[in-house]
Amino acid sequence: MNLVLNVKKNSYPSYVHFIEGLVALGYARVQMVLEPGEFAVRGSIIDVFPTHHAQPLRVEYDNEKIDRLNAFHVHTQRSLSAIYETEIGPVDRDHQVFFSDMSDTTASDALLSDIEEGDYVVHESYGIGQFKGLVRLKLTKVEGEYLFIQYKGEDKVYVPLDQLHLIYKYSAGEAVPKVNGLYDGVWKKTTAKVKKDLEVLAEDVYVMQKTRQEKEGFAFLEDTVWQIDLERQFEHKDTPDQEKVTLEVKQDMESPQSMDRLLCGDVGYGKTEILVRAAFKAVENQKQVAILVPTTLLAQQHYRTFVKRFSSFPYRVEVLSRFKSAKEQKKILEELQQNKIQVIIGTHRLVQKDVHFHDFGLLIVDEEQRFGVTHKEKLKNNQPHVDVLSVSATPIPRTLYMALTGARSFSTLSTPPVARKPIWTRVSAYSDETVKLAIEHEIKSGGQVYYIYNHVQTMAKKYHHLKELMPTVRFGMAHGQMDEKILEKTMMDFLDQKFDVLLCSTIIENGLDMPNANTIILEKAEYFGLSQIHQLRGRVGRTEKQGYAFLLYTDVETLSEKSARRLQAIKEYAALGSGYKLALKDLEIRGAGTLLGKRQSGHITTIGFELYCKMLSSTMAPSHAKKHAPKPMMLMNPEKASYIPEAYIENPRERLALYQRLGQCQFQVDLEVIKFELEDRYGQLPLLLAQLMVFLMSQLRD
Repeated sequence: MNLVLNVKKNSYPSYVHFIEGLVALGYARVQMVLEPGEFAVRGSIIDVFPTHHAQPLRVEYDNEKIDRLNAFHVHTQRSLSAIYETEIGPVDRDHQVFFSDMSDTTASDALLSDIEEGDYVVHESYGIGQFKGLVRLKLTKVEGEYLFIQYKGEDKVYVPLDQLHLIYKYSAGEAVPKVNGLYDGVWKKTTAKVKKDLEVLAEDVYVMQKTRQEKEGFAFLEDTVWQIDLERQFEHKDTPDQEKVTLEVKQDMESPQSMDRLLCGDVGYGKTEILVRAAFKAVENQKQVAILVPTTLLAQQHYRTFVKRFSSFPYRVEVLSRFKSAKEQKKILEELQQNKIQVIIGTHRLVQKDVHFHDFGLLIVDEEQRFGVTHKEKLKNNQPHVDVLSVSATPIPRTLYMALTGARSFSTLSTPPVARKPIWTRVSAYSDETVKLAIEHEIKSGGQVYYIYNHVQTMAKKYHHLKELMPTVRFGMAHGQMDEKILEKTMMDFLDQKFDVLLCSTIIENGLDMPNANTIILEKAEYFGLSQIHQLRGRVGRTEKQGYAFLLYTDVETLSEKSARRLQAIKEYAALGSGYKLALKDLEIRGAGTLLGKRQSGHITTIGFELYCKMLSSTMAPSHAKKHAPKPMMLMNPEKASYIPEAYIENPRERLALYQRLGQCQFQVDLEVIKFELEDRYGQLPLLLAQLMVFLMSQLRD
């Protein structure tokens, strides 16, 4: 049985029969349609994602007549082109693996609030509490919706919508916060201490900036003919960001002041090429280069890259790691001191006392967030005038960059390469059939697969199961408990395409670049954090080929409540892109902690990341922060009830996201856009919301 919708011929099921038909075909009813096999009902509007359609459908009824039939975009939930005839078939769970149209990948960060019931939140005035949901109350003359926050003991606060700008989701990595009391004065003392320490930090930043400006370094010469030749040999066209950052690094190196620049950029955005160019500029000026990396595997990969890029020139690149014998290490160190080696790549071995240079000119620290301050300072102190270029895939937010411009120079790579495609992501229940289809699809296109199985004790059993499932596929296995030499050989064999699928733990999370691996499968995805999924997903789709990520969870019925909530967050992250912000929060915090040191990291834990950033910005540039702070919108009409009826938007996270968007409106056109979206997604505005919109419009500029 299929459901046929033909608007032109006025032939389609009634509203009730349409819903009953979707249930009979195996569609699951949800609050927001995110993936194939789902449907949602909101008043007169029914959204459905047929399993054999590239995009979901939005059907709006007027009594028993279809008034509107559109495709809509999962990422934005906005309607696309009108459709006049379509057919909806039964849910095909086994063969809905490859379905998505990637032509438009704009993601919306505003569909769901990043605060949900049970989260810890920070109120600027009251401190850390637990968000218990939205409640409708009549605390003044008129009824409105309030955020209910539970504090220590019986303390509670009902926050009016007008104070939304004072509330942040609590973020501090894995830390579980200590909930504040309303009357013990602890929060006031905490924020006063943070403010005092931030004032000291601001003074330190000023002193550092002044010291750096006074410190003489080596002024490298302008680009040579060989430098130009090297850069011409780069096989890809530079992105605008790469061009800009290359220029910034060269200007720093040519300046008489010592360079201390931090380069941040997401996985695969072209950081390594900038390192190659900086290193070559140094050796062209008869200076030696040290490249410090966190793992032996990454050292080996950089070694291959640098040897290949330097192959036309008379400069020697070497790698120093535990994989070299004592005799080999001794010889490398002697030749480094004799200037027979111009570029040395290594792990922590590079910071040991027996490492000496002939003329050390440039230190590159890759995956900077993985090193403590002491490691970097050891190398810098040996040669105080050395130029330092640190690199991180941890996306420390721009607000933090701006606040700390006095501490270091910052560069960002935020533009993906031109041919880079977004990673197609599928979240579904585990089945052998899905695994088989995904692996066979990748192998047929000439690529390789990462299979993440994060249970080392039973990995061998999983390996044999996969071999039985696909006897002709070549499998390899890797995890952190293996002998390091065997592990390195396995990874190098995978890089050399000696097998098709690497069954591994999360050991591949950082640094490694396997350009032929275009599919990643995560088994038991409900046990991974969003930041971890973001990092792992970034391991594929590194070239112009399409990358695929399969996030496979165990049977929904066996999941704990916590795992089910995490799974829902993963689905939203994959489908909407709005979870991107959540996924990066942990990475931001780790990066900020490294940058700021232990004392400031402690403050991030006590007041949360968002509020810390706001206080930091205010302390560093108080007049700028005050001048550019947007005036909050008055969301509650003092004369009429002010809330979005639950009958219109049932999901509290969607309502809260809408309140947040309304509070950020600055112009009437902003409000008009929101009104248009509401009518598209939920239907005609109810009278209460229409009246609230009129009140909000009166506050805005045209």
